[in-house]
Formats: sequence, C-alpha cells, structure tokens
Amino acid sequence: MTKMSPLLERNDKFAATYTPGPLGPPAAQVVIVTCLDHRVDPAIILGLELGDAVVIRNTGGRVTQAVIDDIAFLAFLAGQLFSGQVAAEGLFEVAVVHHTQCGTGFLADAGFRHRAAEATGLTEAALEAAAVADPHTTVRADVERLLDAPSLSPKVTVSGHVYDISAGRVTSVLEARHPQHAGTN
Repeated sequence: MTKMSPLLERNDKFAATYTPGPLGPPAAQVVIVTCLDHRVDPAIILGLELGDAVVIRNTGGRVTQAVIDDIAFLAFLAGQLFSGQVAAEGLFEVAVVHHTQCGTGFLADAGFRHRAAEATGLTEAALEAAAVADPHTTVRADVERLLDAPSLSPKVTVSGHVYDISAGRVTSVLEARHPQHAGTN
C-alpha cells in the first residue's frame, strides 16, 4: 500500500457516480492563479465544484512567464471554441490569489535563499522573485505584470485577492480590470 492508495479508493467512489460534462467554458468563467500550498485549496476556500473554474497552482501563486503563456492560450482557446457561450463583458476573469503565511516568505532571507539555490539548482534571483513575504504587495505586482503582458487578451479581466490562512477569509485587493494594451487576441 502506498500513500496514494487511499486516494485511489476515494477516486473509485467518485468514478462510480461520475457523469462527464461536455467541453465548454468553466461555469464561473474564472481562472484562478494561486499557491500550491496544501492549506490553500481553491475548491474548498471558494466553494468551487468540478467544472466551475480553471486553477493554475505554482510556488507562491506567482505570475510567471509560464502562467502568462497558459492564460494567453486559454484566452485564445476560449475565443475560438466558446465565443458564443461566454459573457458579453469578456472571456473570463483571472483571479490572482496570494496568501498569508506563505512558505516562500523564507526566500526573502538571503541565507535561506542561498541554501535553497544550492539545494535546488535554481538561481537566487529566481528564488527571490518567487518570495511572498507580503501577499498584499506581491498580488498587486503580479496583477500588474499580467495586465502588462502583451499576449494577454483585452477580452480578459484580472483581479487580485489575499487569502488569510488564520481567518479562512479571501479579501479583494484589486478589482477586476482589463489590460490597457491592444492585446493579441
């Protein structure tokens, strides 16, 4: 028995009553970018059901070039496949959600960051860029980075939020807005 065995048993129960849905836009028309921290499960903290939202998770929930590329592709795909099914105000909203007590906060310490770089092979600069010491500051920076991305469709909006681990509450830091550039989609 592996650590995965009980999860596979849960999947058997899920699969027994599962009915696949058709290909279509997520019901909430939201793409959530958040941290991979096990205490930050968007399905639980936001009450999402299967099919409600696309979720992109990475270290710190940071908007990296890979995240921008994924969102640009999702916008292209949504525009091509679902343009008649999405809301008139746009394709979807990207909600960037950072959180308090993020483990990446340790990366703000130069000594810790140096040891992490040696252990992982990542550069200290990359690790420093991933740090979330103040989620209110980093979520603002990441929303701006996404809004400034030339590949972000003008039919997408972006908002910023912070999840407080100790209170279980998500608060909005930046309301949804469209990018100001011409966009490519």
